[in-house]
Parts: sequence; C-alpha cells; structure tokens
Amino acid sequence: MPQIRLKPLNQQTIVITGASSGIGLATARSAAEAGARVFLIARNGEALETIVQDLRNRGARADYAVADVGKLEELEAAARKVQTVFGGFDSWVNDAGTSIYGEIEKLPLADHHRLFETNYWGVVHGSTIAARALRQRGGGAIINIGSVLSDRAMMLQGPYSATKHAVRAFTDALRMELERSGAPISVTLIKPSGIETAFQEHARNYLDSPGVRVPPPAYDPRLVARAILHACAHRKREIVVGFGGHAIALMGALFPRTTDLVMEAIGYPMQVSDKRPSAARADNLHQPREDGTEKSLTRPVAPLRKTSLFLEAQLHPAVTAAAIVGLGALVFGATAARRLGAGRVLVPGQRPVRRLAREAQHRVGGFF
Repeated sequence: MPQIRLKPLNQQTIVITGASSGIGLATARSAAEAGARVFLIARNGEALETIVQDLRNRGARADYAVADVGKLEELEAAARKVQTVFGGFDSWVNDAGTSIYGEIEKLPLADHHRLFETNYWGVVHGSTIAARALRQRGGGAIINIGSVLSDRAMMLQGPYSATKHAVRAFTDALRMELERSGAPISVTLIKPSGIETAFQEHARNYLDSPGVRVPPPAYDPRLVARAILHACAHRKREIVVGFGGHAIALMGALFPRTTDLVMEAIGYPMQVSDKRPSAARADNLHQPREDGTEKSLTRPVAPLRKTSLFLEAQLHPAVTAAAIVGLGALVFGATAARRLGAGRVLVPGQRPVRRLAREAQHRVGGFF
C-alpha cells in the first residue's frame, strides 16, 4: 500500500471545478479562509472574475480559468494555467454538475448526453489530469463529488442518479488502480444529501410545475465544503454529508421494494415547487447562467440544517467512539446509581454520583 502524505491546507494549492456557485464556491471560500491557494474553474467567466477578486481583497491567493469540464482540451488548458500561476496543485476537486428533472421517457437524448458530459465525463477528465500531475508531484488528493443518489436512484432525477452511480464506480476503480500501482494519491468520494444551493434553479425542468426542489431535509453547502477540505488533508475513502439522504440510501439497500413504493407515493410532491426561478438563473444544462451564490435564491424548503453529527462522526471516528463509550458508561453508571440509591449516598472523599454524572455529561455534550 502506498504511503500517502497530504499537506496541511495552508500549504496546499487546491483546484475546484464548478466553483462559480454552490458547493464549489463554498469550498473555494472555506479553503481560502484556511490559508490555501485556490484555483477556480467554471464556465461562467464573469462570475469567476468577481469571486476571485473578492477572495484577493480578503488576502487570499486565488486565480481562475474558464472551462467546460465536459471538454478535455479546455480542462487541460486550465491545468496548464495552474502550473504557470502556482507551480502545480496538491488537491483537485471535481465538483461541477447540474441536473434534469423529468420522466425518463420524455427527456430528449441530447440532454442525457449533455448531463453525462458534465457530471460524469467532467469527473473522468479532471481525475485523469490530476492523477498524471500528482504522480509527478509526489502525491496529493483527488476528491470527486458524488451523491447519496450514487447509492439509490431517485425517480424524476433518473439521468442525474445514473451519472452519480457512474461517478462512484469510476472513483472506486481509479482508487484501486492508483493504489495497486503505488501512486501516493488519495481518492475520496463525497456523497452529499440534499444541499441548499442553486442546484434546483440551475436544473432543467420538464415537470408540470413552475419550479423544482431538492427533497428535504436540506443541508448547508458549507458542510460539504468541510468534508471536501478534510479529504484534501486526510486520507478518506468516502464521506457522506447529511444523515437524511443517507437514511434513504440505507433503506433502499435493506428494503428496496418498500423504498420503491414510498418514492412512487411521495417522489413527485417532494420535488416540485410553485416558486419559479428567475430567468437569469434557470437551466444551465447547455449554457452557464447567473452564478455567484452559495445558496439558492428561491429555496422552498425549511429549515436549513447547518450542523451534522453524522458528518462529524465520520471526520473524527476516534473521538466519536470515545464519546459513545463515555456516554454509555455515564448511562450505565446513572442507572446503577438509581437502582442502588447511590445518588443519595456520599462516599467519603468523593462527590455525589449525580454530580459526577452531570459533569461527565457536560464534557461530552459539546460533541453530541
């Protein structure tokens, strides 16, 4: 197994595709705040210029390239610019993506192809470019953005689900091949649940509704940025953001037929909205649209979840295990104390059991 040593974020140059809005933009800002050099890639040059200037005004080292990730030659040109500006990169994040809402039989095949060019081929292009460069550099990280729909398809988002299934398969195969060849490159798949971004505004909509939405619960894009940046600095196989979507994927794995029936019953009303996105932001499948925000401007679901204990448990498994053991011991001790009446007995030289329990609970409460 190759020895992989990833640099601290403040020593890295991080490339991010799809960086003009949503998760990509949140990641770029968070990376810059952590002291990393950031290189942004997207189709919307106007938005990128504004974002990069703002990052520079805040003291960040940032640059960008306009490129369509579905076009290999454009992404290769962007990679050459990173080499020129920053002397290379340490982590490459494949985030660019969009979606189509509609019944599969009613969708034009041209839209299917275009969606795969961005969501799947964009990952293939970025990953292969990054793998070659990181081999020469001596190591680094490739982070691919999948979805909880990498594990379980969602009706009315069939093509999108298919692209994310393909991204997972590609990522797993790439990881094995790099490891077998001894390449010191970490490969991570990030699987977000429903995230509150312009995804729902940028998606092409073939449904009989003014707008579409991600099924609730919806999570803050900064949570995904946190997972991505953790993977830039720590070797991780997969990270799931948000237990809400993960629960659906788990249910689908354990009870596939039941999950089918549940989705058939609620899949349509959970994904439609009476809020129409602005004409400037709607439908970026074939052309870039208005960007520059981390979150949606027409978000119809609430409340937004800004924390995820499920995510923290994956990022810090040792702390989580210790906290669970400690909480278990606390519960066991408190139960035993109640049964024995120890809560009313003060042992010489010791504090009351109930007070100890309260103090222990306070110590672990910050995590749980």
